[in-house]
Amino acid sequence: MFTRMKKFLAGSVIALAIGATGVMATSVAYAADEPVAAAAASVAGAAAAVTATVDKADTAWMMLSTILVILMVLPGLALFYGGLVRSKNMLSVLMQVMTVFSLMVLLWVIYGYSLAFGAEGLVIGDLSKVFLSGVTAASQADTFTPTSKIPEFIFIAFQATFAGITACLIVGSFAERVKFAAVLLFCALWLTFCYLPIAHMVWGAGGYLLGKGALDFAGGTVVHINAGIAGLVGAYMIGKRLGYGKDAMTPHSLTLTMVGAALLWVGWFGFNAGSNLEANEGATLPFINTLLAPAAAVLAWNLGETLFKGKASMLGAASGAVAGLVGITPACGTVGPMGAIAIGFISGLICLWAVSGLKRMLGADDTLDVFGIHGVGGIVGAILTGVFTAPSLGGTGGAAPADFSILGQIIIQAEGVIITIIWCAIVSVIAYKVVDIVIGLRVPEDQEREGLDVTSHGETAYSN
Repeated sequence: MFTRMKKFLAGSVIALAIGATGVMATSVAYAADEPVAAAAASVAGAAAAVTATVDKADTAWMMLSTILVILMVLPGLALFYGGLVRSKNMLSVLMQVMTVFSLMVLLWVIYGYSLAFGAEGLVIGDLSKVFLSGVTAASQADTFTPTSKIPEFIFIAFQATFAGITACLIVGSFAERVKFAAVLLFCALWLTFCYLPIAHMVWGAGGYLLGKGALDFAGGTVVHINAGIAGLVGAYMIGKRLGYGKDAMTPHSLTLTMVGAALLWVGWFGFNAGSNLEANEGATLPFINTLLAPAAAVLAWNLGETLFKGKASMLGAASGAVAGLVGITPACGTVGPMGAIAIGFISGLICLWAVSGLKRMLGADDTLDVFGIHGVGGIVGAILTGVFTAPSLGGTGGAAPADFSILGQIIIQAEGVIITIIWCAIVSVIAYKVVDIVIGLRVPEDQEREGLDVTSHGETAYSN
């Protein structure tokens, strides 16, 4: 009998330690003496405390991911864009990227984070955390695991880099002809009335698209389609560069462009895998997909150029890598590795067509093909997410694998794409018009001919 009692007590304590119900605890309290009951309660309390503890590895991973996204912008995107423009405008692009990123980060912590991730709402949050009110080093943010948290400060910083790079992407569409002050004012307006609502609808608590089940793991709609549409609208409203279609406007340094593309690829691991918010096995899927998709896109772009132009180019390889990264961004956490290769390959081919054939059809001087790569690549990636997330094609199946429907998910993805396009187009038109009325969008013709490096910033990228 004594042996049975010991086994009963031991079993009860173990049950308590792993989260047994209150009924179990009560039975032990009656069956055991007070010291055993007290010990069991202590173990249960400790287990509860563990669930509320922020994991050091998750925190370190999110800090590293944030740094990697900054690397994408500075110097990655800046060099990628800078190498593509003419030498007389090199510094203007670097200046715009660095300053826009800095401005967006500050606006994010002042009010952007609160509106994007504040209280529940279909379209926007609230101002409860304006100026980061109530946020301290002890504040915690949710992850995809209900029992795991990360410090809210690092979540804010990570998301700030997303807002920053999105606005910086737009810069490439109107490079070489826009006033510096106009760039800053437009980006401030666009962040407030376009980026924040879309980010909330896709990722925020109670967001409309999140509630519909739209899949956007790391920003296909929020970042790339958003930036691509804003860029296309800007290209139309600002007009073509002087001499466009007549004068040679070739990239002045494909070496810098290649370096920039490589830095973008490296930093994108933080962008995609960091969006898992935890340093666990879940981060490994977007990590490997971020390796495979751009590799497939580089080969696809090279193949396409070889077939249609006779030669594969370095510019094409760099553009293909970015196209593959854009295409896999919304899908990176839900498609399998083979699905990532397929998305990368398809994105490479379609974006190649977008920056050549489609660009001619649209007739817009999108200087650095923001729409052709980010807009079109984002659309392709968002739609294909609905295909390759299917468990039958190696995907995770999203939140409900057993009920996953390719057609149903494509419809949801398409709704997200359409809402983003319409919302962004309307806001962008208004924002550009406001800026044009207030300070003017375009530099005078003589300044454009001389180059923005000297006329806007009093510097040159290279000494003779």
